[in-house]
Amino acid sequence: MGTRLLDRYQERIQYYSKASQNNKRAYKTARYLTVVLGALVTLLASLSSAFFVRGTWLETGLDVLTPLLAAGLVIVGGFSQNFQWGAAWSDMRIAAERLETERDRISATPPDQIDVVRELALLDAMVLDETRSFFRLVGQIDNLRPIGGALWARPSFTSRL
Repeated sequence: MGTRLLDRYQERIQYYSKASQNNKRAYKTARYLTVVLGALVTLLASLSSAFFVRGTWLETGLDVLTPLLAAGLVIVGGFSQNFQWGAAWSDMRIAAERLETERDRISATPPDQIDVVRELALLDAMVLDETRSFFRLVGQIDNLRPIGGALWARPSFTSRL
């Protein structure tokens, strides 16, 4: 059963590591797009008022392109604000590190000293705590209510810190 426990930890670690990478990628992409689109809007707005552009096809193009890029900037900013990729990136990475620490502790413990039921409850509690934190981060829930008292029976990860 110790191998099964370690396998469950490894599955969760892989999930949080992958989720962390995806959030990191989304966060950095949104930040780059914000800088690039902001600079382009400023540049195009300046160019559209330049003397050599007036009355040419370039003026019309800039008059159309500038607000489109500004709208794109607002969309990127809105997604970034709503999905909180930066905070999710760090939270997922921290969760993976916590799980790795627990997995290493279990790996170093002699098999006859492992309380598998307690360890599985600890793993479930850590995952539940991270899930709760994520949904609070994105503003989806205020709390999770226990189903039939099941959540109250599990040890809290934060009580071990």
